[in-house]
Amino acid sequence: MAKYSTGSGGGSAGGSCELCGAAGDTQTAEVAGATLDLCADCAQNHGESDQGPSGSDSPDDQERKRRAAQNTAKMQDSQSVDGSHWEDGADYDADQLPYLVSDYGSRVTEARQAEGLQTGELATELDLTEDDVLAVEQGRAVQANVKGSTIAAIEKFLDIELADSR
Repeated sequence: MAKYSTGSGGGSAGGSCELCGAAGDTQTAEVAGATLDLCADCAQNHGESDQGPSGSDSPDDQERKRRAAQNTAKMQDSQSVDGSHWEDGADYDADQLPYLVSDYGSRVTEARQAEGLQTGELATELDLTEDDVLAVEQGRAVQANVKGSTIAAIEKFLDIELADSR
């Protein structure tokens, strides 16, 4: 079992590596904050170096660190861009979908059919997308991110009530 150095003495000739136990010449190196006497192999593979980024890192390690630094710089650059554009001009509460009655889809379908309209015709009449009208009729208004103004236009045109007024 490896012992931990008390910090006294440096490397020694004829000592043993405190990581692998190999006998022979050792050198002092720091591993995870501990100062240890290590053989050359352990010092190269585990020792921390003050030699800077090139140090004893393998080419793969150097490339990984370079890419990590580039990614960090890109993230910092994108975060330093004025983030207020997310809020400028956007009023998320202005067109909020109201709570809808449980059978809103069938109400729309029945009222549309009573008017003799196809979904595409209703969408055209109200200047909506057919996808939004279909989402409402299929009871998927929330999942399809249908706006409150869409519900209001359908209610007004078909003279029905879709919003739950609890």
